[in-house]
Amino acid sequence: MDDRQEKFSGTKDVQSHLELDISRLTPWLKSNVEGFSGPLTVKEFKGGQSNPTYQLVTPDRRYVLRRKPPGILMHSAHAVDREFRVIDALGHANFAVPKAFALCEDDNILGTMFYVMEMVDGRIFWDLSLPEQTPEERTAIYKSKLETLAHLQSINPFDIGLEGFGKTKDYMARQIHRWGKIYVASETNKIPLMDKLNEWLPKHIPETEELSIIHGDYRLDNVVCHPTEPKVIAVLDWELSTLGHPLGDFAAHLAPWLIPNINERVSSLEGLNLSELGIPTEEEYIAQYCALTNRDHIDNLDFYKAYTLWRLAAIYQGIVKRVEDGTAASTDALTDTDIPEAFAERAWFYAEKSLS
Repeated sequence: MDDRQEKFSGTKDVQSHLELDISRLTPWLKSNVEGFSGPLTVKEFKGGQSNPTYQLVTPDRRYVLRRKPPGILMHSAHAVDREFRVIDALGHANFAVPKAFALCEDDNILGTMFYVMEMVDGRIFWDLSLPEQTPEERTAIYKSKLETLAHLQSINPFDIGLEGFGKTKDYMARQIHRWGKIYVASETNKIPLMDKLNEWLPKHIPETEELSIIHGDYRLDNVVCHPTEPKVIAVLDWELSTLGHPLGDFAAHLAPWLIPNINERVSSLEGLNLSELGIPTEEEYIAQYCALTNRDHIDNLDFYKAYTLWRLAAIYQGIVKRVEDGTAASTDALTDTDIPEAFAERAWFYAEKSLS
């Protein structure tokens, strides 16, 4: 098994600062989750840097609990209530999400807000090269992942009860403003290219408006594949979901082809022989997306690439800050800014390219 797959797959004992009060949790589950019965044991999932995620095990079935982390948090971050709302709505629309059972907004139960959902049995892949799959399986997994995103973007949010889930205009401007503020609040040392991008991006937003449900972090390790078949059966981690421009989500989904190869620390497709592996090239993947969404081409794609990498730099900088503040969910979280710096450098490359 490759390093990332072994490091992030499965569960572990719950870290001491993230332990749950089972004596409070069990009665709540009995009252709010239909069919629940104990006794209950709790494990913590290895993967993830943001919202602590737990496996709840009973003699009859397993569940997943997602909660806000304890401690000082960024305003509007870790919105597990929004996660619950969108999963619940999409589940009723027959989109591939776990069944949402119950949301708890009472901090007296576990200290922070949380929700409980179905545990979907399947495979989560942490290495983009899918080293244990055949070329044919890799092709099918990437195809299914893209088809699932196109399906999400085809759902009218107002038809499934997501009115007010997000503003309907100026998505890119709002995202740039939001992530710029988050980055500045998370800054631990100066990254000059991030300052340049913070100034450049708002001035070069394409004048186009489309609207779809946005996942916000649609990537390989946020989908569950069938236990034996090469297809997506559930999409996880809706913390950043909203309404907005579908190209914001698609460009973020292109990140594996865009980000620099930083050893094992961030999984990238850079430097791999994609045709030999059965993984589509960036150009092939873009063409597939256009075919699935009835587009002839994508205007201003280099802008969206620059935005995606800049946003990733801000996200990783937030992880660095949470480590400094002691609120990171993962013991493997970042402690320095070399990854945000590398992403900022690549983002600036696409920013300059967009003007040529």
